[in-house]
Amino acid sequence: MKAAVITGVGSVEVTTVDDPTCGPREVVVDVAACGLCGTDLHILQGEFAPTLPVVPGHEFAGTIVEIGSQVNELKVGDRVAVDPSLYCYECRMCRSGKNNLCERWAAIGVTTSGGAAEFAKAPVANCVKLPDHVRTEDAALIEPLSCAVRGYDVLRSQMASRVLIYGSGTMGLMMLQLGKLTGASSIEVVDLNPDRLETAVRLGVTAVAGSADELDRPEGWDVVIDATGNEKAIQDGLGRVAKGGTFLQFGVSDYSARVTIEPYKIYNQEITITGSMAVLHSFERAADLFATGVLDPEIFISDRVPLDDYAGALDQFKAGKGRKIQVLP
Repeated sequence: MKAAVITGVGSVEVTTVDDPTCGPREVVVDVAACGLCGTDLHILQGEFAPTLPVVPGHEFAGTIVEIGSQVNELKVGDRVAVDPSLYCYECRMCRSGKNNLCERWAAIGVTTSGGAAEFAKAPVANCVKLPDHVRTEDAALIEPLSCAVRGYDVLRSQMASRVLIYGSGTMGLMMLQLGKLTGASSIEVVDLNPDRLETAVRLGVTAVAGSADELDRPEGWDVVIDATGNEKAIQDGLGRVAKGGTFLQFGVSDYSARVTIEPYKIYNQEITITGSMAVLHSFERAADLFATGVLDPEIFISDRVPLDDYAGALDQFKAGKGRKIQVLP
């Protein structure tokens, strides 16, 4: 089959690899669409994936074309979205219900071959069947949405919170959409990219700006979310949290990123600094939300390109052009 392969640091090519074969409790999916994510860029620069080469792509959906001998929940022809998370279920974190912090954490498209290919295999337990009205290609958005749902699980936001989001890429926009569902009294978005800010306005936001200094909130925000992973944005955001407020590190930073905190301020103003790591008990809920139309795929997906253009799509994503970019095998 044809697949995109990250062969080494900074190197990616589309080539022919062996077709996947499924074990007793696995299925093989004919991939309809695979979304690009910042994680893919991190893998390309030598982070996250323990070994290279690897077929990337952890945001994908498709149609089942093969099932294992012990699979009875799904059948060939079913359309599914795939949760890429792979846990050991044995370590202390898994046993305490914090599987996303698994000591042997793995993921389809990160540690094993993923969806940037014509076919991909997955455990049947990781597949969520799609309702008839959901288009298969669009369902690749369910995985990033499930990360955003996890983010709000961590926040446990109160009604009428004032929210500031750094970044209006796909994840920032998803946090915007979910923030409205939590009953935020205001949601403001900061980004240096005016095109992306236009999308935030289109989705319905209280205000947008190129800098938080442009927003009239001298007392700060109850909830500040970084969806960029950029250390300058993170540093600025930490200083914008109101008394008793929460800062959520949601964007994925480089390993080398560093910021400075003010311990006395954190103590004295009871500020919470927390993070949200990938997916935890949120994929099925994200699928349910997606089926209700919480996201408009035509707004969120800016580009659909053939798999042969995978390298160019990564370059476009790295340059910050567009929103969610999908490759179609």
